[in-house]
Amino acid sequence: MRVCGIDPGTRATGYGIIDMRSSPASLAHVAHGVIRPCSDEMALRLKEIFQGLTELFGQFRPAEVAVETSFHAINSQTALKLGQARGAILLAASLMDIPVFEYTPTEVKKATCGYGHAGKEQVHAMVSTILHLPKGELKSMDASDALAVGICHTSSRRMRRLAE
Repeated sequence: MRVCGIDPGTRATGYGIIDMRSSPASLAHVAHGVIRPCSDEMALRLKEIFQGLTELFGQFRPAEVAVETSFHAINSQTALKLGQARGAILLAASLMDIPVFEYTPTEVKKATCGYGHAGKEQVHAMVSTILHLPKGELKSMDASDALAVGICHTSSRRMRRLAE
């Protein structure tokens, strides 16, 4: 099953595509990158995020999308902007009938590093290790965070399946 993890942002929206294989249980890196809107105007940035993700979903055809939720220690302006980016992401996925799952930053860090307060560098290193990426291939922290969201989702999915 193919999963697209997304790290929302209005200046940089990271994405990571991974395949979850059931036999043997493993993850395979497919693609990663960052959508960087060019406009300074918020409405146009949201449009670029929406269009970029719509194109990405059409190209890679993920079965599910996992998105990082906003965290609480940010100011209200930042939270509002992040919420707008998340809205563009949720709309793009829902218009393509792709189910969306949401995870907190703490859940993502626990799933990738085993520690809910891991730093960005730790998450970055663990994502590269888990997905067997060559050193230096994963340059963007936004893409790394997005892949971590995807890894978190696949882990959560496996746990739910075991609990059934």
